[in-house]
Amino acid sequence: MKRAIVLGSAVLALAACARPLAAAEAVAAKTAAADSSAKTYTLRYRFHQGETLRWKVIQRTEITTAVSGTKQTVSTVVQSVKAWRIQNVREDGTATFQNSVECVDMRHKFSGAQEVRYNSQTDKKPPHGFEEAAQRVGVPLAVVTMDCRGQIQARQRNVQVKAAAGESEGPMTLPLPAQPVAVGQTWSLPSELALPLQGGIVKKIKTMQKFKLAGVDDGVATIELNTVVLTPIHDPAIEVQLIQRDSSSTIRFDIQAGRVLGQQVDVDKRVVGFRGEASSLHYLGRVNEEALGEPAQTTAATASTTASPSATARK
Repeated sequence: MKRAIVLGSAVLALAACARPLAAAEAVAAKTAAADSSAKTYTLRYRFHQGETLRWKVIQRTEITTAVSGTKQTVSTVVQSVKAWRIQNVREDGTATFQNSVECVDMRHKFSGAQEVRYNSQTDKKPPHGFEEAAQRVGVPLAVVTMDCRGQIQARQRNVQVKAAAGESEGPMTLPLPAQPVAVGQTWSLPSELALPLQGGIVKKIKTMQKFKLAGVDDGVATIELNTVVLTPIHDPAIEVQLIQRDSSSTIRFDIQAGRVLGQQVDVDKRVVGFRGEASSLHYLGRVNEEALGEPAQTTAATASTTASPSATARK
């Protein structure tokens, strides 16, 4: 059950957040990818004071571990609604907003065990293991200041809310290129993670996010993102901790409205030897996020039966 508690908290943290980025100078468009005469697009966030943006987030994961001949599968489905309440917008487009998770429906199932479920809109009391996740629903999680390119300038966390397991202080959204880009052009973002290890050791891991403007259709930009770990990893135990970093994403961005309409993140990774030679772990996951036009009073509460993570993520 302990693993279910940690997994549930980590998944909720993912629902409240989006993609990582670093300082503004780290993002650079590569002009060699497109002809100088090609049409270019300026990608910028555009918010309005007083508006509230909502996204429905669905995350499915299936983690299968095998240790010394014993196999176990943990399946998780989390549906939630995250919200950004825009408090202030400056003339240069820099916005301050309050982010929160308005509702959540969480389901965890171990192989051979009964499914455990928590719905914040219908359950008065969360089952054992979901208490911390329940405390993070319906309350402000942080006040964030972000410029029009998605660079986080400040984040003030709600100290009364305990951070979810696995949640980092990293920024919350995708970085946009400084210069106009044409279809086919790319920009990249290097970053460094501080990974805590046993004995108080901290290992620095270099990663790279590679973005590509894959197309523009009716004012909506499709951006492809691949995240890779650059630091050579020879320890499977460390590789397991980085498994969600090795992902691919497709993001839809409304150029005129200046906001993310939706995104899909996929992870399909296997690690062998993370707990001795006779051990393996297969992580299969997918996150879908879609913008909502109306306040979601029953979005999570009316979660329909979904396909298994394995069937969904392999489509």
